[in-house]
This record gives sequence, C-alpha cells and structure tokens, in this order.
Amino acid sequence: MGAETSAPSPAPDAGARVQRALPPLVLGSASPRRLALLRQIGLEPDAVDPAEIDETPLKGELPRAHVQRLAQAKAAAVAARQPGAFVVAADTVVALGRRILPKAEDEATARRCLELLSGRRHRVLGGVVVVAPDGRTAARLVSTAVRLKRLDRPEIDRYLESGEWQGKAGGYAIQGRAAAFVPAINGSYSNVVGLPLAETAALLAGLGYVP
Repeated sequence: MGAETSAPSPAPDAGARVQRALPPLVLGSASPRRLALLRQIGLEPDAVDPAEIDETPLKGELPRAHVQRLAQAKAAAVAARQPGAFVVAADTVVALGRRILPKAEDEATARRCLELLSGRRHRVLGGVVVVAPDGRTAARLVSTAVRLKRLDRPEIDRYLESGEWQGKAGGYAIQGRAAAFVPAINGSYSNVVGLPLAETAALLAGLGYVP
C-alpha cells in the first residue's frame, strides 16, 4: 500500500465576508433625537452614556467657541469612563448673531426665543467630537442657516400648547410642528435636529470605525 495522504483542505469561499470585531460604540448624549439619528444611518450604539457637564456659557463666550468647547468636554468626560470604545459626543446651539439662545425649560423662555426668531434668519451650530479607543480625536463644527417665517401670537400660542419646545435649543423642534415655520434652510437638516450625520459618519470612518 502506498503512503496515506490527508485530504486537501477546502478552499476558502472568496465571497465569504470576514467578520471583524469592532470596539464598542458609545453615544455620549441622553438626547433621544441623536440616538434616533444614528440609528437612521445604521449605527446602533452599544451604550448611551450622557456626559452630564455644566453647559452654562462662559462670560463673553461666542456661539462657535461655546459649542466646540462643550462637544470636546462631553467627549473627554465620556471617553474617560469608556476606555476601549469609540465615543461620539455632540452639542447643538441656536445662535442669533453673537447671541446664544437657551434651551427652553419653561414656556416663558420658549416664547421669548420664538419671538426673537420670528421673521429672521439664524444659525444652528453643531459641534461633533469622536474619540477612538487609542485616544485619537476628530472634530467638526457644522453650521446650518435657518429662516423662520414671521409668527403671530396665535401661532406661537398653539405651538407652546403642543409642548414640543421643552428642552429644545431656541425653543423649537424642526422635525415636529415647527417645520411649518421654516420656509428656508441652507445646510445640514440633521444638524438642526441634533447631529450632522454625514460629518459624524465621516469622522467615525476616518478613525477606523467602519461596520
């Protein structure tokens, strides 16, 4: 009898996808809008870990500097708690000229914001920071121009009754009933909602997070 030979191993399927284990993805925000936006582009965070930092503007701080500072601070705070993860953190500011409009936590604040924005053009600034597991950081600042039509008192009253303004920067949510107030927008729509998606996806891909 001749020497025994082992059967050859089957050739690997060239079309088979190589599965890669990605580090976890953490969203450093409690905002349900940001979570929904990430899911919209197929990104499901492994954890949601709000930064919970003081968001009070510094004395004389301009809108761009403010939103960039907060996004960086949120990312740093969450990355320190989530070693080995990709962290996405963001902040959104509604700016009227050099003025930072507040998040509306009460009806009076929401009314003041809407009265200020009525018939005027303003900017929504979004700061996004991504931290990689190895500590590398990438950031973007996105600006979207939004114009609100002139609002009369009954329109503002009805919007306030809806409650959509609660917790919203500038006192309105463009993805809700306030869409009827916006005749023009120039720039990223998702940025106005709370997270500029194209820029966020690009930052993640640039740091190596490619699902």
